[in-house]
Amino acid sequence: MSSITTDGLEPSSWLVVATGACALVAVMVDGVWRWARNVITIVHEGGHALAALLTGRRLTGIRLHSDTSGLTLSVGKPSGPGMVVTAAAGYLSPSLAGLAGVGLLAVEQVTVMLWAGTAVLLAMLVMVRNVYGALSLVVTSAVVVAVSVLAPADVRAAFGYAMTWFLLLGGVRPIGELWRQRRLHPGACSDAHQLARLTYVPAVVWVALFGLATLGALAAGTWLLVV
Repeated sequence: MSSITTDGLEPSSWLVVATGACALVAVMVDGVWRWARNVITIVHEGGHALAALLTGRRLTGIRLHSDTSGLTLSVGKPSGPGMVVTAAAGYLSPSLAGLAGVGLLAVEQVTVMLWAGTAVLLAMLVMVRNVYGALSLVVTSAVVVAVSVLAPADVRAAFGYAMTWFLLLGGVRPIGELWRQRRLHPGACSDAHQLARLTYVPAVVWVALFGLATLGALAAGTWLLVV
C-alpha cells in the first residue's frame, strides 16, 4: 500500500507499525506515561459515566486528579446489576474504545472517530467538578479539534492510528498497576474491591478478568490493524 490517508484512502503499513511503536513508548516509558495516562483516566471515568447513564443511574459529577486518579459519582440503587456494570466499566473502557477505533479505521472513518471523541470530551466537561479535570478535558478537546480541523489527511490518519494503539496498549498497564496496588496495600479502595463487595466474587478474580479482557482486546486489535 503506497499511500497514507483517511476517509477513503488506505494507510501504508509503515504508518500502522510506526504509530504502534510510538504508542508503546508512551505506555512503557514512565516519564511519558505519567502524562499520557491522563487520557486513559479520562476514558476510564467516561466509561463509568456512560455505564451509569445506560443502566438508569443519575450522573452527578466527574473528577479528574493530577495524580491521574479519578472519581465518577452517580445516584441510584447501591447494589444490583446496574451498579456492577457501572463499577466494571472503568478498566474495560480504554480497551473497548480502542476496539471501536479499530472498527472506524477499518471503514476509513478517522474524521468520524475524531469528532465522536470530541463530543464525548465536551459531554464530560459539562459534568466535571474540579479545575484540574476541566483543564484536562479542555486541553485534550483542543488537541483533537485542532487535528480534526487543521491537519491534512495523512496527519489525521497518523493521529487516529496512534490514539487507537494507545487506548489498546494503555488499557493493559493500569491492570498491572492495580495488581501491584493490591499486593502493597491490600485494603486500598478500588473498582475491584467495590465489585467484590457487590458480587461476593473476590477482588483478585475481578483483576484477573480485567487483565484477560484487556489483553484479549489488545490481541484482537493488533491482529486487525496489522494483518
